[in-house]
Amino acid sequence: MFSWLARIALACWRPVSRYARMNKDYNNSNSDELEEDSFSLRDSLLWCRDLEKHSCGDFSFAVVQANEIIEDHSQVETGKDAIFVGVYDGHGGPDASRFISDHLFQNLIRLARANGTISEDILRNAFSATEDGFLALVRRSCGIKPLIAAIGSCCLVGVIWRGTLYVANLGDSRAVIGYLGRSNKIVAEQLTRDHNASIEEVRQELRSLHPDDSHIVVMKHGVWRIKGIIQVSRSIGDAYLKRPEFSLDPSFPRFHLSEPIRRPVLTAEPLLCTRVLQPSDKFLIFASDGLWEHLTNQQAVEIVSNSPRAGIARRLIKTALNEAARKREMRYDDLKKVDKGIRRFFHDDITVVVIFIDQESLSTKMPVLEQSVKGFADSIGPSNFNIL
Repeated sequence: MFSWLARIALACWRPVSRYARMNKDYNNSNSDELEEDSFSLRDSLLWCRDLEKHSCGDFSFAVVQANEIIEDHSQVETGKDAIFVGVYDGHGGPDASRFISDHLFQNLIRLARANGTISEDILRNAFSATEDGFLALVRRSCGIKPLIAAIGSCCLVGVIWRGTLYVANLGDSRAVIGYLGRSNKIVAEQLTRDHNASIEEVRQELRSLHPDDSHIVVMKHGVWRIKGIIQVSRSIGDAYLKRPEFSLDPSFPRFHLSEPIRRPVLTAEPLLCTRVLQPSDKFLIFASDGLWEHLTNQQAVEIVSNSPRAGIARRLIKTALNEAARKREMRYDDLKKVDKGIRRFFHDDITVVVIFIDQESLSTKMPVLEQSVKGFADSIGPSNFNIL
């Protein structure tokens, strides 16, 4: 029985279409810029997939670079009855976010194969395996690249499988759902919690976990930081803040701690939520914090609700960049001329994935007692055993 349960859980990923490692080679916006940009300079640091299909609707994907080397990595994996979304906002360098993009989905598939299902526990264990894998890489590499111990990444993941949404999050990337409320008005609901020291609740949590450390959170240059260094309280990586063996010496003053840590300062334990999707649920926005610095949840869902689907992720990013430019008393057309690296003084790397939920398609993926299980099992052939 266990064997066919495993096959059922995994068959939904066949065939798998991969959109991982988004880069400029994927840009399909050369000739179909949004109307308001038809006579303006193209932003060479922004690329996208304007509209693609997934098992129960469409999705739109866009990325804009600000850092000299982009630290955001992300992926969308689509299968017959499921979709996986990952947004990985790196800091200190791209190593951790790239590692997550290469390994987290594979860990999830491996664990789903072993357990015959997808669940919150499976997601949690996939995060743990990815953290362990990256810390093992740090251990192997720190002798020749000491600063790899100071590289980390936020990690936001969403999975839709058989009408149920699973979300797991570390850091301050955010998942927001847009649903129809009263009077058919679109309403934003945040599905994740920002793990950022700027939030009083996070500071209180840190102080309660470290009652003997008066410097666990410090205001530095007008910003609350953990140990005076980092803002996010949960991440993959940042090994120097998790294990004493990875502490950095005074030759790296930015990351040097005056006293060895007694217990992990940061954690890789994700917060998870599960939601059975309802007819009123219309779309999901997964985005790194660079978007949310300039748009509220409600502003974002109203833009999605009131705009065409094609290019909507790009539209969200461009709205945020217009706001970033306005805050500096300049136009977005002027911001487009600013090169990567210098661009980071105006905005962060930003990744946006919008997942549209078509209820008619979704209803065909919902389990209907034994009939759907049997139908699913009947569709599995020998060629479906290996997913990737």
